[in-house]
Amino acid sequence: MNCKHLALLVCLTCTAAAALAIQSPATRPAANSDERRVGPEDGDGGTIVTTGQLVRPAGKTLAYGGRPVDLCLSPDGKRLYVKNTGGLSVLDTATWAELSSSKYPAGSGSMHGVVAVATPAGDKLFVTGSGSAMHIATVAADGTVTWGASIDLPGPGPAAKPGYSHSLGLAVSRDLSTVYVCLSRNNTLGIVDLKAGKLVAQIDVGVCPYSVVLSADEATAYVSNFGGRCAVAGDTTAKSTGTDVVVDARTIATSGTVSRVDLKARKVTADIVVGLHPTQLKLSNDGKSLYLAAANSDEVQAIDLTAGKVAERIAVRPDANLPFGSLPNALALSPDGKTLYVANGGNNAVAVIELGKAGAAGKVAGFIPAGWFPGGVVTDGKSLYIANTKGEGSRTPDPRKPGWTSSQVRGSVSAVPLPSAEALAKMSAQVKADARVPEALRAMELAAASKDVPAKPVPAKVGEPSVFKHVVYVIKENRTYDQVFGAIGKGNSEPNLCIYGRDVTPNHHALAERFALLDNYYCNGVLSADGHQWATQGIVTDYQEKGFGGHTRSYDFGTDALTYANCNFIWDSVLLAGLSFRNYGEFDFPTLTGKAKDWYAVQKAWGTPDFSFKQSVEVEALRRFTCEAYPGWQMQIPDTRRMEVFLKEFAQFEKDGNFPSFVIVYLPQDHTQGSKATVPSPRAHVADNDLALGQMVQAISKSRFWKETCIFVNEDDPQNGFDHVDGHRSLCLVISPYTKRGEIVSKFYNQSSVLHTITRIFGLPPLNQLTAGAPTMEACFTDKPDFAPYTLVPNQIPIDEPNRRQAALSPREQKLQAEMDFSKPDIIEDDDLNELLWLAARPGQPYPKEWSGPHGKGLAALGLKKDPNAPKDEDD
Repeated sequence: MNCKHLALLVCLTCTAAAALAIQSPATRPAANSDERRVGPEDGDGGTIVTTGQLVRPAGKTLAYGGRPVDLCLSPDGKRLYVKNTGGLSVLDTATWAELSSSKYPAGSGSMHGVVAVATPAGDKLFVTGSGSAMHIATVAADGTVTWGASIDLPGPGPAAKPGYSHSLGLAVSRDLSTVYVCLSRNNTLGIVDLKAGKLVAQIDVGVCPYSVVLSADEATAYVSNFGGRCAVAGDTTAKSTGTDVVVDARTIATSGTVSRVDLKARKVTADIVVGLHPTQLKLSNDGKSLYLAAANSDEVQAIDLTAGKVAERIAVRPDANLPFGSLPNALALSPDGKTLYVANGGNNAVAVIELGKAGAAGKVAGFIPAGWFPGGVVTDGKSLYIANTKGEGSRTPDPRKPGWTSSQVRGSVSAVPLPSAEALAKMSAQVKADARVPEALRAMELAAASKDVPAKPVPAKVGEPSVFKHVVYVIKENRTYDQVFGAIGKGNSEPNLCIYGRDVTPNHHALAERFALLDNYYCNGVLSADGHQWATQGIVTDYQEKGFGGHTRSYDFGTDALTYANCNFIWDSVLLAGLSFRNYGEFDFPTLTGKAKDWYAVQKAWGTPDFSFKQSVEVEALRRFTCEAYPGWQMQIPDTRRMEVFLKEFAQFEKDGNFPSFVIVYLPQDHTQGSKATVPSPRAHVADNDLALGQMVQAISKSRFWKETCIFVNEDDPQNGFDHVDGHRSLCLVISPYTKRGEIVSKFYNQSSVLHTITRIFGLPPLNQLTAGAPTMEACFTDKPDFAPYTLVPNQIPIDEPNRRQAALSPREQKLQAEMDFSKPDIIEDDDLNELLWLAARPGQPYPKEWSGPHGKGLAALGLKKDPNAPKDEDD
């Protein structure tokens, strides 16, 4: 799935007739202000990203339109080869100039795997693809890349039509005769005969093999298995792209292994138990130790290869008191073998580990500031080179070279001279401040034993009492702030970008005006594959951040056990505390099983034998608490029908007095289905969503539970919309008797803030480092309640308003609609749906294609310009 997301911007080259007059944002608040905004700080002050962290990478940084996931040095150290999801970049390490940029011969790049070897004809480069190919190129001294024939690496499935293998790490024999490659979906180590130009054998290893290294004599291969050992009878399991994965009660993977492979016998001789989500491997210079990054354990581990077991575990969190969330996912070993460099994706930093001598323990010496989510690292002993998968943040002007400009989720590569001990100490202090470590540590503080603390909407410390006993968490689909509230007439709003205004969303507007309007709230992610993860765990792993090369392992919506971070989902924490929970639709993929298959047929058949569906929730801990009568992602079912199910149960809760402590309500219809002939118009979908929300709030506010209930409403992601501040800015409603009335709240908040606030209300610790570092939402509340109920605003747009007849659509609209697939959340091309929704909402007004781009490709009001040279890739 391409993740191209729009923020609408002023285009200086547009004619006056076509251009929209977008207001310039006010002067930016300081980076440490409560009202800081996502985007670049003044001068070289870095960039605020949607996690709330400040990104200020050390050294020299080159940013461009791609997602770098891995990198390697040329054998002579003169060039840096950067693997992006969409192509290959070649950089000159001396001048820090880009020598070339090229697309892969076909498809996208996988999340890991690039190797360079020297040959008389130039460097030979091997790069794995996210589909079923290994690409081979020759690189000249001037950086010119010549792609040769790709080698087919078929995935699982029938021989006539195999699936993708999503190959990852690889190792090349010294004589250039053989490549050993991790075929992640096959759960095998592939053997490629380069002379024959084909895959000649596969060796079964563990689940999702990730990285491979060869022993000095090349008789043995070591393979890290991201999903650990293969499941056996009696294991608790869940699926990852068709494979059973060993999981715990939360459906989180609980196994990590390294397979030792005898290459002559072509079989595994040992499976070494290691930490969770083992990623990159590095062999020590003496060949006696094997280092690995265990991303879901927040550790680097050292295997004693003679003993065949882990001999040392080194925690890499910036502070030992922090919860999970550093996400170490890549390694580099210094040429002298004395230092390991570890890419900590969650801290936007590289940990420096001094390895012990003669069995002495290694230790973290400090941290080097990197870009947003470092995903690859390599060193030549003088400098450190870092692939920053999400780069310098949402918008970073880069005036250093003509042609380089910012685009949201724009990757970068950093070159950092190896620091002295004194410089490293200063860098470490910066990393902790920028990653919000002090804030996270304060958030972990427990309340004192005193019982004299008065109840507040949001308690100051974990364990102090809240006025709320019930929280309702509403998750919707894909809208930005300006798209809905742009014409609300107050706050930092842009009317020219509003396409679902008061006439379409009267209840959203009434709720924002009666309670609080949050105009500085952001979704952390970009689409449903990561958006629901952010919405329910408040963090995503490297498996997600590096997986944008077509999402060929999975496009996750609660369906891939390897996706989940090693921390609780929000419902896990609630349940472990002995509180009650009910889920309505989240992580559910229902299948229509009755005669009624399209929207109008479902609407007519609802409540009759012609309508039925089969629920599908793969997260077992969630499934047990899910309402079986409430359908999740199924765009043929109106949200108002979903709300009938909820309100029926709610009436029983009201009668019995046992409303659950925590409730999730999924309302997906604001996603829309474009201009499809058999469904209502986009604005009718959104109006249906608005009406359902209003019905829910009215019912709760008139119930016995209202005095002790808080409702949070937000989107899973802001994928299909426009915004003049940032493409991640989205809508959030905070509805309760204690919510401030009629105020604009401009304090920075994000999805992690919502989760942090919910856990604080329930007296629970934060879920992880990123939720701990996110501010709780005190600014939305007052200590003086107003218990007046909310009255539903009737819909002004018929929820069954049909789309225009297909014959009335322009050829462009017909073409776009024909390519739409709404069977799963957000698997369509973002920009195509954006264009279709724009044309439906503003007939006759040209779609501003020149302003489109990955999540906001420039903002003239912020001094940015579009990058005409940015390579097309999965997020571009």
